[in-house]
Amino acid sequence: MQKLTELQEGESGRIVGIEGDRRYLSRVTSIGLNYGCWLEMVQNVKNRPLLVYGRDTMIALNREESERIRVEVGHDESE
Repeated sequence: MQKLTELQEGESGRIVGIEGDRRYLSRVTSIGLNYGCWLEMVQNVKNRPLLVYGRDTMIALNREESERIRVEVGHDESE
């Protein structure tokens, strides 16, 4: 298990944890990021927002938000 910010470009992972207050959790889940969601890291450049692909959508997250999301690296079995 690692932070979303630790994924390298091209790596995929499944969300296994989201830490934060109610407002943060509501915001993150409203854009489709929840437990079990598979993500692929598209862009992870130091000091820049992360760009991830998940649920057929490209999502940009700032680094602070991404630090609170935990992923398990692997491959989506449905691929």
